[in-house]
Amino acid sequence: MELVLNEEQTMLDQTAKNFIKDNSPITRVRKLRDDGDPLGYSKEMWKKMAELGWTSILFSEEDGGMGLGMAEVVLVTEAMGRGLAPEPFLGTVMLAGQALSIGGSPELREQWLGPIIEGEKALAMAYQEKGGRYDITRIKTSAKKTTNNYLLIGEKTQVLDGFGADAIIVSARTSGEDGEAEGITLFLIPAGTPGMTVTRQWRLDSRNVALVQLKDVEVPESNIVGTVGKGGQLLSQVIDQATVALCGEMLGGMSAAFDRTLGYLKERVQFDVVIGTFQALKHRAAKMFMEIELARSVVMAAARTLDGNDANKEILVSTAKARCSDAYILVTNEAVQMLGGIGMTDEEDTGFYMKRARAAEMTFGDATYHKDRFAALKGY
Repeated sequence: MELVLNEEQTMLDQTAKNFIKDNSPITRVRKLRDDGDPLGYSKEMWKKMAELGWTSILFSEEDGGMGLGMAEVVLVTEAMGRGLAPEPFLGTVMLAGQALSIGGSPELREQWLGPIIEGEKALAMAYQEKGGRYDITRIKTSAKKTTNNYLLIGEKTQVLDGFGADAIIVSARTSGEDGEAEGITLFLIPAGTPGMTVTRQWRLDSRNVALVQLKDVEVPESNIVGTVGKGGQLLSQVIDQATVALCGEMLGGMSAAFDRTLGYLKERVQFDVVIGTFQALKHRAAKMFMEIELARSVVMAAARTLDGNDANKEILVSTAKARCSDAYILVTNEAVQMLGGIGMTDEEDTGFYMKRARAAEMTFGDATYHKDRFAALKGY
């Protein structure tokens, strides 16, 4: 497995980092938060990202995409993580978009994938419910068959990028019991469909999530994504892909927090000495660097196993998420401490990375969940 970038990937990596540096500083994220922006991101920025080709990377050429892979996706999400860019890449491209790409009918793909790739539409995936923790089979939302439609009743929580989405793909139970892998079906519901209410919620990092309530929502059979009763397998597949994309973002965030800390250690003078020369701080900075490099290696490995559809891909996905969750929190904790008093204030941008680290850890399963999953997959 090659854990180095080729020429094209190197160009993509540098272009993405330069774009975020020039167009999405933390000041933009701060303003979105302070203004209480209901969408939580910029549609204009999302359009610019699409024009750069970021939204098309993972889609097939047949659907209008580039036909590349996760190795390229993590380069883009790493750059986004450096600037904490809140645009709906995970919800639109990695979750709903990939579900449509893999399981959507030709009609649904033609209707939605083009606008996603062009940055004209944003979609979301609603699969979590109260009490479900990270178990995607814990579904009480029901979908009952009528003559030509399905009638959906239930509630979904923490729908990533759900507020303001043009459509939401909802997991519902068409058969079986709560907790069973079989009997789950995915339905695409356009915004404004009678009976569906989408309420904005606020995470610690101010990102866009939503509460989705379904009361007798009629959905035609033609809006089923994948196969009736087999949506759990498709959902699991796209969540694994989205998890690695998120790991790329987490890698970018911890790298940016480390760079800020390193710059401070080289400039701050105490007792007439630059504090970066203190041995204790050198050791702590070295620990941060090692954790970041370990995270980088495992994220790259996980992306490549997904691209190669390797047998151990699920193990690498959980390894990457557990590693990134622990490392991001460690790095941001250390950053705040080494910055001293200013690190505890909202005026210092490092706090934004600390908050994002905690929200990201709880997305798609925290470190404990993925360590347990790793153990189960290895047969421990």
